[in-house]
Amino acid sequence: MKLLVAVKRVVDYNVKVRVKADQSSVETSGVKMSMNPFDEIAVEEAVRLKEKGIAKEVIAVSMGVAQCQDTIRTALAMGADRGILVETDAALEPLSVAKMLKALVEKEGIDLVVMGKQAIDDDMNATGQMLAALLGWPQGTFASKVEISGGVANVTREVDGGLETVALTLPAVITADLRLNEPRYASLPNLMKARNKPIEALKPADLGVDPAPRLTIIKVAEPPPRKTGVKVADVAALVDKLRNEAKVI
Repeated sequence: MKLLVAVKRVVDYNVKVRVKADQSSVETSGVKMSMNPFDEIAVEEAVRLKEKGIAKEVIAVSMGVAQCQDTIRTALAMGADRGILVETDAALEPLSVAKMLKALVEKEGIDLVVMGKQAIDDDMNATGQMLAALLGWPQGTFASKVEISGGVANVTREVDGGLETVALTLPAVITADLRLNEPRYASLPNLMKARNKPIEALKPADLGVDPAPRLTIIKVAEPPPRKTGVKVADVAALVDKLRNEAKVI
């Protein structure tokens, strides 16, 4: 079984995001970038499936600028076998990414796609669902546990009311939630070894996809600062403030 894992290069989760002066987007120049945390979990799950003998090959795919190679190298250091970079300077949207992933799935003969449930930069939570729809494959989103046996993936997923388990006939698409696993550390020796693993370079045109954005960003702005809270003496004072100042009751 061949696995494909999508990994996205995002602003590191420890960095305080700043808006550009022209309010066109967030500042990425000189900012530490890393793999999307949910995608790290997806890579870990794919590597574990390989270690169990369920998968024979794990392919890490990233899309974007040339620096996305670093993100792929991290996935290779974690245990992926090879990488594919679809290089473009376009602002990629979920539908374009899903279309390019579909083309790669068909090109590589993939049996299972694993990716993070969302990226922490835009929080779209759409690419996995769109990919499954384009392929006509079953999907297991927000996965907190994955068990594969006999061509069926049993995916335990987190829903509003608790946990739900769905049985997916492979091939399928699975998106990883936070509690699926704890990603391993990409050590320096493994990062050095990853330099020798192959990364295939493609362009969107090679996959028959036009990545031109369909959405226009009008303005990006920081949320307004929150007002300082106050303490009230009793319930009557609280009700008075809610009624006369906040005007919520």
